[in-house]
Amino acid sequence: MGPYHIVLTHFPIALWTLAMAVILLRVLSAGPLARRLDQALVPLLTVALLFGLAAYATGTQVWDWESISASPLGRNHLMLAAWTVALWAVVWWLRWRRGEAVWEGGMRWAMAALALLGAVLLAITGTLGGHLMSAPTDLSKLLRHLGWEVYTTYHVPDFTVWALLGIAALGVALGLWARARRAAGSATG
Repeated sequence: MGPYHIVLTHFPIALWTLAMAVILLRVLSAGPLARRLDQALVPLLTVALLFGLAAYATGTQVWDWESISASPLGRNHLMLAAWTVALWAVVWWLRWRRGEAVWEGGMRWAMAALALLGAVLLAITGTLGGHLMSAPTDLSKLLRHLGWEVYTTYHVPDFTVWALLGIAALGVALGLWARARRAAGSATG
């Protein structure tokens, strides 16, 4: 399964990286190019999510569970891969469900934050996967400077927990704010 997993991982990496660029462009611009690229965002995220799920599924078959779960590197890779897929699924769902409304008000900055966090998770997941395949990257040095030794440390970095809590709080606050605006608008109109 290893070769299939390696091939499959390149698709979500490329597609989610492109999606991040499209999201950031759309957050910063309402021009014709940004709007046209945004029209392709839901199909792009759909295909990326399907490849991400396939890569995750094949990744769980590369090593038996006893082997991969015995290693902090393996556990971190599986955990971050799950977070990456889940985060990009949220981005896909928000863009699909909310449509153009995701680019209005504070929601657009939430989309930018989600896209950037998704890119960071994607990079770290890929780095850990590279280590599992004996192909370490320079990002490992940065992780080591931040206190995360990828071969021995099994933990959720504090920054990740705080970022996820902050994003969740921002999402709740934006939802409540949008509901209050909608209620105020319907009361006056």
